Amino acid sequence: MTSYSDIAVGDSLPALAIPLTRTLIVATAIASRDYQDVHHDPELARERGSKDIFMNILTTNGLVSRFVTDWAGPEATVRAIKIRLGAPNYPGDTMTLTGEVTGKDAGSVDIAVRGENGLGTHVKGTVSVLFTREVTA
Repeated sequence: MTSYSDIAVGDSLPALAIPLTRTLIVATAIASRDYQDVHHDPELARERGSKDIFMNILTTNGLVSRFVTDWAGPEATVRAIKIRLGAPNYPGDTMTLTGEVTGKDAGSVDIAVRGENGLGTHVKGTVSVLFTREVTA
């Protein structure tokens, strides 16, 4: 858990490596009600030009949120997530999330996040969190 008073612009978040298993990709697509075949059927994904099934954006968004909230702790609330996808997350690879604090003001902290896999950048963007209890207490 991170204390708001201890955060400084330029701080790095601890990296989080996420093994990209076939089960993770399929289960999270189904859990987010994304039934597009490219997220669960390898043959149909290949017919559509992909080398295999790939992770959906809803899963990536959730993993980015988890990465930041694991660092920030339960006193922080995610206010905004703005991400852009790049290289697909395929089964058998690993995505490593990294982050850096880019802003801090009145209880709000902005974090630049990046997720890299074997093909390059899968996701990059920003997450804003609010530390309400520590600031108003």
